[in-house]
Amino acid sequence: MMESTGTTTATTARRYKVAGMDCGSCAMTIEAALSRLAGVERAQVDFTTETLQVEGVAPLATLAAAVAKLGYRLDDAADIRPASAPAAHAATTDGGQAEERAGPLLRRLWNQRALRSALLAAALAAALAVLAALSPDGMVPGWLVPVALTVAVIVAATPVALQGLRALLFGRRITIDLLMTIAAIGALAIGEYWEALAVMVLFTFGEALESLSAERARASLRSLLALQPDTATVLRSPAHRGCDGHCHGHDHEHAQAQVVLASTVQPGERVLVRPGERVPIDGRIVAGESTLNEAAVTGESAPVHRGVGDEVMAGTVNGDGALEITATRIAQDSTIARIARLVEQAQAERSPQERFIDRFARFYTPAVVGLAVLLVAIPVLMFGQPLLDTPDGSRGWLYRGLALLIVACPCALVISIPVSVVSALTRLARLGVLVKSGAALDRLADVRVVAFDKTGTLTEGRPIVTAVQGRDCRHAEAIQGNCEDCTEVLALAASVEARSGHPIAHAIARAASERGVTHRYPQASATRAIAGRGVVGRIDDTQIAVGFDTLFTEATPPTPVPDGFARALRDSHRTVMLVARNATIVGAIGVEDAIRNDSVQALRELGHLSPAVRSLMLTGDNQRVAGAVADELGGIHDVRAGLSPGQKLDAIDEARRRYGPVAMVGDGINDSPALARADVGLAMAGSGSAQAMETADVLLMQDDLRRVPAVLRMARLTRRVVRQNVALSLGLKLAFLLLAIPGWATLWLAIAADVGATLLVTANGMRLLRAEDDRRHTFG
Repeated sequence: MMESTGTTTATTARRYKVAGMDCGSCAMTIEAALSRLAGVERAQVDFTTETLQVEGVAPLATLAAAVAKLGYRLDDAADIRPASAPAAHAATTDGGQAEERAGPLLRRLWNQRALRSALLAAALAAALAVLAALSPDGMVPGWLVPVALTVAVIVAATPVALQGLRALLFGRRITIDLLMTIAAIGALAIGEYWEALAVMVLFTFGEALESLSAERARASLRSLLALQPDTATVLRSPAHRGCDGHCHGHDHEHAQAQVVLASTVQPGERVLVRPGERVPIDGRIVAGESTLNEAAVTGESAPVHRGVGDEVMAGTVNGDGALEITATRIAQDSTIARIARLVEQAQAERSPQERFIDRFARFYTPAVVGLAVLLVAIPVLMFGQPLLDTPDGSRGWLYRGLALLIVACPCALVISIPVSVVSALTRLARLGVLVKSGAALDRLADVRVVAFDKTGTLTEGRPIVTAVQGRDCRHAEAIQGNCEDCTEVLALAASVEARSGHPIAHAIARAASERGVTHRYPQASATRAIAGRGVVGRIDDTQIAVGFDTLFTEATPPTPVPDGFARALRDSHRTVMLVARNATIVGAIGVEDAIRNDSVQALRELGHLSPAVRSLMLTGDNQRVAGAVADELGGIHDVRAGLSPGQKLDAIDEARRRYGPVAMVGDGINDSPALARADVGLAMAGSGSAQAMETADVLLMQDDLRRVPAVLRMARLTRRVVRQNVALSLGLKLAFLLLAIPGWATLWLAIAADVGATLLVTANGMRLLRAEDDRRHTFG
């Protein structure tokens, strides 16, 4: 968490906002400066999210002073709105970008002070040059135009030079600002006045464009926050006035509508959402029905019907019916706020490629500067080549060295990866897929096997009891029967499963309630779950066990399974749970679970990916049930049944050895080890357990398996874009390096190429924000 005090007494990780950065090199400069401060163990600056994370005991005042010396500003938690808080200003209904509210592009460029100064100085110098050219000879002194151009260069270069000197003195880094200053001074020294002015004007213009492009990338995250309204219409009785939302239980029949800040709404309060409005908080409908557009939160494009008792999420758009909602969370903990917080954390965590590029850039710039010095020194000192331009118009080696200095800027290279990763993560969040880190997104691109849990993942996870059979029952198996022996089996199972959160336990509890035997026995005591096998508990002095056959056959000593039940286990397509009393099997319960509507399409699309991805089913259920489900689904390449959680880990390791990186998709607590062992874990966020969601790298907010091939496509597209950006930035620099040596590269063309490369990689990365949903296209 952030600290706002001037001192700290223990090592802690704090996060701040850094204002004023306009390229990735700025972030590296701040990191280098802060890392040398006493009391700083580690400093990491993320340019795309404008955040600083620092570990250590250095006080805030020291950090702020160091950042200020570099020309930037450090904002404390009290001065910024954290990502988990609702927007401070009224949000547009479409979650519009922040930059669109700031005015047209040209106006925003003009508001950049350094660019405005450079353009004014250049305009005055150009006007004077035109006047000199059009005036009769002798009217304008010959020295006036060079002096005017020199003054214009000084005006344009002053803020750039100051920034470069700060980085050199306090950050011990050679930055693009310093390189541009040296290039401009060198151009003036050899009489290239117009080229010096062109370098500074083009550089300041490019920096301004880079700053606006970076702001647009950051605004993609803020647009998620803008989906949550600032205000809410709360139904409060007159007695409620003045209690600041902390009192409850008032008479809602006489409640009056009051518009309040959404951040003040407390759980339990009733909120009115009129047709066409956005839902301000997470809650449950207590009156009314309507259709809601949940695309902004879950990625589901089709409106869904919601009525009394249904959950609704902040940021969704109400349709044509008025709704009254009881708040279940405060605004800061709403689903959309948590999504934004997760996305911001993911954006701040660098991928392996980003870390490599950062390390490479630290050596790249000094190496190119050294190469530029050698390019000037060796031909001049060792071979007698001209230092300055010659009368015949050929370029001297000083000019060539200056052109090479400009090429030394690593901005395009440094920003090429993070802008792509940020765009991809934000786009996936809008589609209802939360990827927790850039590293996880990168690993997804390598996945060649997707392993699925069965119950609750490939199936609905809402099984129903379709058969109960007591050991001494002579009736045909049927849940509708009134056999006392069968009813006793159901009652015993319900007592043990009462405290379990497993879907099968819920099915048994529902069946016992329908039969009216829920309270025949008290809830079992000393219950313990045996992962992947079943549950054991005690009713008074009697031990009751409910589970798969492996719970009994692999016990020590094993419990014999009667022949009739053994045949049922072999022949039934149902999931069969055996029930034992004091180590004696007394009955069996058959459970069936419907296939999810999206499972078939998801499996088919995985097979259509190029290269194709294999699908693997891992389940604790028996082989016959698993095989029947796999046959109904189609597209399952391999089925591993009867697995304990430990055996699922072995299956994942084997698949990785045979085919390559593995992704695991699951929803339950017993899936958590497999989610952790897989190269990438994907959890069903809607129905999944808290432990599964904590362990997973990716959350499917809508529990839609069709998002699995979608996220794999996006990961592969992101990797292609990253490679394109790296190749483009390095390729252009190599090309100008080769042009600079023979003197074919001019200064203004070098800076234009450098700025152009940065803008190109930024635009290429940001096109991922517009990648289409996989249901219509294929992400490019």
